[in-house]
Amino acid sequence: MKFAKKLHEGILLSRYKRFFADIEYKGEKITIHVPNTGSLKSVIDKGSQKPQKVWFSLHGDPEKKLKGTLEAVQAVNGSWVGVNTSNPNRIVTEAIETALQNGTTFLPQWKGYGFYKSEYKISPETRLDGAFFANEDDFKKVKENPKAQVKIHFIEIKNTTYLPEDQKKSVVQFPDGVSERAQKHLIEMMGLMKQGHKCEVIFTVQRSDATAFSPCKEMDPEYSKLFYKAVDAGLIVSPLVVDFDREQICLTNKLLKII
Repeated sequence: MKFAKKLHEGILLSRYKRFFADIEYKGEKITIHVPNTGSLKSVIDKGSQKPQKVWFSLHGDPEKKLKGTLEAVQAVNGSWVGVNTSNPNRIVTEAIETALQNGTTFLPQWKGYGFYKSEYKISPETRLDGAFFANEDDFKKVKENPKAQVKIHFIEIKNTTYLPEDQKKSVVQFPDGVSERAQKHLIEMMGLMKQGHKCEVIFTVQRSDATAFSPCKEMDPEYSKLFYKAVDAGLIVSPLVVDFDREQICLTNKLLKII
């Protein structure tokens, strides 16, 4: 996925109220949007004596209070980390749709599926990030009759950036705080697997320094407990590395080892 324009580079001054960041750009202070509800622990170091660089976009609309959007932060260890949580869904969908159009398979577990629907509703209250069907006819069958005997491969996508410093190996972890929403998704997926469907969680790892993945027991012990329970029930776990620079961002099929 190419950015509309090459990202600008500035210096992070502060992040506050979750969704706001002040940055220094060309000698001026500007305020931009932070598209991330997480703590960004291990990404933004408030106590760092070294200025942290950032990549961001500017929209050029003088009527808007916030001048642009934060896309990436250079962590204290020097690694660039993507922070825009809307990008993972876009790049996963792009990878899937490109593979379907080309008649190729991006991941082995996606072989045999010919149709993908993003933002798939599984109940009046909940939707998952996507669902694979053997073909479009199967999708239409379920749309007309939710009880139709059609096997579906459900997808949920999680942005992953937390990498604790006090470890010998660079194991990226999810979540970086308590996430009741993520817990709920695991419970719902276990229910779907009981019905005979397949379920997969894709952890899009937006940092290049990670060598392995694990659920974060420290930050959310309940999620960690549900994660291993779901894996025992058949959940497919795909921690995939994301490549990005100031011009584009894309999903790779490089899978991290699960710890």
